[in-house]
Amino acid sequence: MKLLALDTATDACSVALYIDGAILQRHEVAPQRHTQLLLPMVRALCAEAGLTPAGLDAIALGIGPGAFTGVRVAASVAQGLAYAHALPVVEVSTLAALAQGGFRVTGALGWLATLDARRHEIYWAHYRIDDGLAVATSAEHVSPPAEVMLPGTAGWRPAGTGWPAYAPAMGTAWPEFGPPALLLPEARDLAVLAAALFAAGGGIAAAEVAPTYLRQAI
Repeated sequence: MKLLALDTATDACSVALYIDGAILQRHEVAPQRHTQLLLPMVRALCAEAGLTPAGLDAIALGIGPGAFTGVRVAASVAQGLAYAHALPVVEVSTLAALAQGGFRVTGALGWLATLDARRHEIYWAHYRIDDGLAVATSAEHVSPPAEVMLPGTAGWRPAGTGWPAYAPAMGTAWPEFGPPALLLPEARDLAVLAAALFAAGGGIAAAEVAPTYLRQAI
């Protein structure tokens, strides 16, 4: 299986190639430079792997939630490549990719994935790791910090930018943790989730791509 994974929903511009379980990645924290970086990253990875987009099985897309413009950058490139090469698209939540990355880094099995949504709000959702893959145990939300529901199970960890942005203001309302295991999503974690979804028949047509915004703009 050969997948190209794209995520630009946050300050990170992240691209990965998944080739039968092996992963190559380009990842750069570069706010407001996604449009300049994304396609060159794709070309560089394909050249490194000796592939062209026509040789892929699918495009994996981080559909958000996240920055309104950033989500659209990856979605536009994913749709363009999918249309041009008749490829399906596999949609993956950017929050799920955060939880998957947290598991990769720490091995912890319970996650509160958060992203700073600005306007004193947080994008968030709960995940558990099942057979090595992040599975949502709540809906995705956008809410003020005080309305974020903490997971009810023991041993969970936070991931993403929402926790460090708002935990200090919440005081004793939130447990004390060190720095989150992962601040920004990485395309390699998106690719792992997408590979499992694609193997289970999860690909859709490019025209069906529907980014997750959770609100009208950011």
